[in-house]
Amino acid sequence: MCGFAGFVGEVDDREQVLVNMMNTIVHRGPDSAGKYVDEDAALGFRRLSIIDLSSVGDQPLYNEDRSMVLVFNGEIYNYKEIREELKSKGHKFSTNTDTEVILHGYEEYKEDILNKLRGMFAFVIYDIKEKSLFGARDFYGIKPFYYYYDNENFLFGSEIKSFLGSPNFKKELNKDMLSQYLTFQCSIGEDTFFKNTYKLLPGHYFIYKDKELEIKKYYEVKLEPNDDKSLEEWVGGIREVIDNSVLAHKVSDVEVGSFLSSGVDSSLIAKLSSVDKTFTVGYDNKKYSEIEYAKEFSDKINVSNVSKKISKEEYFKEFSNVQYYMDEPLADASAVMLYFLSKTASKHVKVCLSGEGADEIFGGYNIYHEPYSVSWYNKIPYFIRKCIGILVYPFRNYTGFNFLYRRSKKIEDRYIGNAFIFEPNDAKKIVNFNYGNKTYKDFTKPYYDKVSDLDVVTKMQYIDFNFWLIYDILLKADKMSMANSLEVRVPYLDRKVIEYASKLPSKYKIVGNETKYAFRKVAKEELADKVADKKKLGFPVPIREWLKEDDVYQEVKNMFLESEYFFKPKKIIKLLDDHKAGKRDNSRKIWTIYTFLVWYQEYFIKR
Repeated sequence: MCGFAGFVGEVDDREQVLVNMMNTIVHRGPDSAGKYVDEDAALGFRRLSIIDLSSVGDQPLYNEDRSMVLVFNGEIYNYKEIREELKSKGHKFSTNTDTEVILHGYEEYKEDILNKLRGMFAFVIYDIKEKSLFGARDFYGIKPFYYYYDNENFLFGSEIKSFLGSPNFKKELNKDMLSQYLTFQCSIGEDTFFKNTYKLLPGHYFIYKDKELEIKKYYEVKLEPNDDKSLEEWVGGIREVIDNSVLAHKVSDVEVGSFLSSGVDSSLIAKLSSVDKTFTVGYDNKKYSEIEYAKEFSDKINVSNVSKKISKEEYFKEFSNVQYYMDEPLADASAVMLYFLSKTASKHVKVCLSGEGADEIFGGYNIYHEPYSVSWYNKIPYFIRKCIGILVYPFRNYTGFNFLYRRSKKIEDRYIGNAFIFEPNDAKKIVNFNYGNKTYKDFTKPYYDKVSDLDVVTKMQYIDFNFWLIYDILLKADKMSMANSLEVRVPYLDRKVIEYASKLPSKYKIVGNETKYAFRKVAKEELADKVADKKKLGFPVPIREWLKEDDVYQEVKNMFLESEYFFKPKKIIKLLDDHKAGKRDNSRKIWTIYTFLVWYQEYFIKR
């Protein structure tokens, strides 16, 4: 696990520029550093040693004749099998790392090596003779990859902040991103909040040569539910692939721990993995704390639990740092909790397993009940529901009316994932700039088109997988853990697990009031029923309550008063005042605005 940064293009003092870029991401790899620099390209590396701890495993890594050089971030869990296959074809290995199979695999198979890999990864290979770059990102976007391209200069790295160390990086705000952010609470798609700066999307690779950039997709998640198995067969199959994945994800030359919330996902991982330590965070307020459960459960499985209670003061003290580490604004309040969780764990271990992904692939979100719980309303002709929606539109933010408004729309027109903060018309009322005509449907429609013939629950899952999971859940998992020099692994997002779960029919996902039905059957074989059936909190944050307290209210209000470059202060302060007065729960809207303003200060005022 590590971080990398590099560039192609003309610049004075190339080596020093590379060092500057590397220094901004030292948190991703404090154990060692390495670099390759020639007149055309520069590749830098920061290492967090996990497999083959010796200096032989340091990067950049070269092939046998040193015609190619690689920097790599991630873990390849099937590297031993690939290694033996490549050795049989005559390749000679100089390390015991998983990294080296990518380099020799590219020599042997070119881009086809990508579909042989099992793991999480982002990497760049520089062909010294051809003066070309080949880079790729893993199937599901577990590891990040950013690049800056202005037709003259090409910069790449694990984090955008590394580009700040290059004089060729022009730090300019991409204001157009604000509209989608106000809806999704995060940065969606390949564009970022910095002009000419992009994400390499999951399942994509690129080739860069002679100032030309070519990007291609090599993998795509496909949901193809079928009824070819009984429930018992599905449960047995799910158990087998999860067991196999957990075993693979424990491969390490350092101690492995596990994050533990109160939900079934992390509890099952902690039980199956047989780690020595679990880690939990919470508050004094038991309503928002999972510490008590975590300690009790850890005792039952004979594992030591390490926990930390976070105060409101600690939370806000670290909030701006969190936005700096995120690179782009993310209004998910739990990101700060994950930061503290990772910080706590990093004092004891270098690797932690986590339960991300189970809800998306096995049907775990409560909102997936909706197609069934309101089926009676769907019997009303659609044109009548649509008319009702038009009538209640002015009152859509109120309980009851919101239901009628939402149900006046087809799933494709109303569901964008777990975060839907501002509707475009509402956002236009509070911003001080041309909002544009692009809406959330411009992003979601291509994905809905791919699953148009599938059931509603599967459609919702597909949207959550391609939006909520990639741009929120996995992003904060990587950034918050690596900010604390900790590697986080996600066994539920193993390729074999996902490809098996992709065929699970909805009738085994949602049954009555129970979500993740087949998955919970697996959990009940290992855990007590009350644990397997438990609704998770997921490291919640009492933002709703804090915003009503005078000190937080004043802090946010002061920020809003100085926001006229982006927002209409009177409008957004009214959101805040109405919330404090208990007239309406505006907490997520307020937090989304506040987060952006804090992030903007970090990147465009302080630096």
